[in-house]
Amino acid sequence: MLAAMAVASSSAFAQADVVKSAKKLFDKGEFAQAIEAVKPALEAGTSEEKASAWNLLSQIYFKQYSDQSEIAIKSALPTSKEKADSVAMYTNAIDAWESAVKADEFDHQPNEKGKVKPKFCADTQNRYKTFGVLFAQGGQYFYNQKNNEQAIRLWKAYVNMRETSVYKDMAEKDFPKEPFFNDIVYYCSFLSYQMKNYKDAEIYAQKLLECDPSRKSDAENILVYAKRDNCKTAADSAEFKKFLMEQHKADLSNDRYFNLLIDMHQHDAPAAKEAWIDEEIALNPQNKMAYALKGEAKMNTEKWDEAIAAFKKALEIDPNWVQCIFNTGICYNSKAIALNDQLMDKKTMGLSKENAEKVKVVLRDALSYMEKTRELDPNQEMTHWAYPLYRLYYSLGNKEKMAELEALDPSLKQ
Repeated sequence: MLAAMAVASSSAFAQADVVKSAKKLFDKGEFAQAIEAVKPALEAGTSEEKASAWNLLSQIYFKQYSDQSEIAIKSALPTSKEKADSVAMYTNAIDAWESAVKADEFDHQPNEKGKVKPKFCADTQNRYKTFGVLFAQGGQYFYNQKNNEQAIRLWKAYVNMRETSVYKDMAEKDFPKEPFFNDIVYYCSFLSYQMKNYKDAEIYAQKLLECDPSRKSDAENILVYAKRDNCKTAADSAEFKKFLMEQHKADLSNDRYFNLLIDMHQHDAPAAKEAWIDEEIALNPQNKMAYALKGEAKMNTEKWDEAIAAFKKALEIDPNWVQCIFNTGICYNSKAIALNDQLMDKKTMGLSKENAEKVKVVLRDALSYMEKTRELDPNQEMTHWAYPLYRLYYSLGNKEKMAELEALDPSLKQ
């Protein structure tokens, strides 16, 4: 026991000596040497000793920042020939702050007697209270220099200042947020997403939602796409689908979540996809896209009547939805072809007059939807109606209308 106590005592003296030696180098202005000298004491010794070591490191960086800051002020004078090193100034500022936070964390840990007696907290609070603006400016400087790593480092430091041990107990009235605080939260989220740090993008997007409801759309955009792009496994995708569905149910008027759900269900088995579509229709009977998706699903399985019924439900909600009108016409045409094959006399390979009229009734239905498509989309910007419409005129024996279309597009005759 005595031997162990002797080792601990000698170790404590050794750590104190390291800090003292580094302090002497710092006082002489030998900053780089002082930084190297204090490093062994940063993670060794008691909490009190580590707090002292980190605090000294913070002072060294702060002094280097101050020197560059003074040069920056002087360089603004017309007669000055000095030029500040902005990279050094902002880098030393963030290094000083991060070291101060580490010092404060150790400074608030119980000493060997179990008591908390912080030595540096008050000085740290006073020294760095105005650094928020500096970090915001520094982040912008590095962002303009395309140094995203440093930009996000300073911006995150700014946003998180009030959550560190240094300021977490300080009343908001004593440390109010700057008017641009929410902007920096947004930049943290947006830049994290750009850098593919999706977890941080989510964290800061969520923070933006909490602190600035007016930027809800921006925050939700980043949040949802960060979650999507962070999907690595089937379990991740299932969890993301669950998240999307929860958000969609909470706000049925927001198309963002439903559109992403469409993408997520795109590669599902047909039965699973249709089950989801039916769930969506039950949830929101006014969702025209859900009916359109159901129509497409039925088209894919050649269930023409069911497809037509689904498209018509969508058109009840949006009567001029061109793509849906076009698809309805295609379904009627396909239904007519299927009916023709079904009613055809297998011996003569023809249709009776009665059966031919049955097919023409369906073709006329197809024609009415295709002509409506032409009326709403005359330049075929949304659909390619010319050939299907031409074939319908051909099937119904309307040579005059065929000639009209041929004049517009001679390739239809081929």
